[in-house]
Amino acid sequence: MESNKYLIALDLDGTLLTDDKVISERTKRTVLKAKEAGHIVVIATGRPHRASIDYYHELGLDTPMVNFNGALIHHPTDKKWEVLHSPLPNRTAKKIIQTCYDLQVKNIMAEISDDIYFDKYDEELMDIFQTSDDNYKVTIGSLKNELKDDPTSLLIHPRVDHIQKLRQNLDDEHASVIEHRKWGAPWNVIEIVRKGMNKAVGLKRIAHYYHINQKNIIAFGDEDNDLEMIEYAGVGVAMSNGIDELKGIANHIAASNEEDGIGIFLDNFLNLGTIKG
Repeated sequence: MESNKYLIALDLDGTLLTDDKVISERTKRTVLKAKEAGHIVVIATGRPHRASIDYYHELGLDTPMVNFNGALIHHPTDKKWEVLHSPLPNRTAKKIIQTCYDLQVKNIMAEISDDIYFDKYDEELMDIFQTSDDNYKVTIGSLKNELKDDPTSLLIHPRVDHIQKLRQNLDDEHASVIEHRKWGAPWNVIEIVRKGMNKAVGLKRIAHYYHINQKNIIAFGDEDNDLEMIEYAGVGVAMSNGIDELKGIANHIAASNEEDGIGIFLDNFLNLGTIKG
């Protein structure tokens, strides 16, 4: 039976979630059916824990989770599972923050696990980052002064005409210590984590924990932060709404996140026979 067991890794935005940020009924039924059949389902996302945990519970998961593109690998329901937290060195973060000030970006945000730091007050960004929950500390004020610890990630909201210049600067000045990714539309947000962090790092560790062979890993994604994970997985699946670079390295292309792409693919690939509708 062992050889028929798959580890299924799900990216959230643009992949598991529809554009309205919900899990479609068909996809949910199929993922639950895959779990019942003995397959292991995990979430692997660029999002922090606080912005993914509701989906984790909605799918009834009891597995480790990959957050911040691999900078945080932890188990939400098993505190004995060893957490792997790989933040950015604070001095690197401060240099990048200075570059952002020089380029007069719209805003910068830092996250230390689930605590959030905004350089400037920004209602729209605060809504997106679900900062209304009382469990998480939100600090607003110059990151140069407020950020005392090593951040898990930095998020930069640049002016549109500065995106290329900023990414070029990150490459020129900081490539040896950071990874930077651009979010998909409509948000021109640049996300920075420590060098070497990506979703494949988390997937590798989780596969090892469950004794799942690399060829028995199915991973779904749509953006450039999914590249390593899709390449690493034995069955790398790009969503049809994904970027061309990802589709170019994927083993399969699924229907879009608006068309039950994950549900249809898993149904067929794992012969789950989920009821249509």
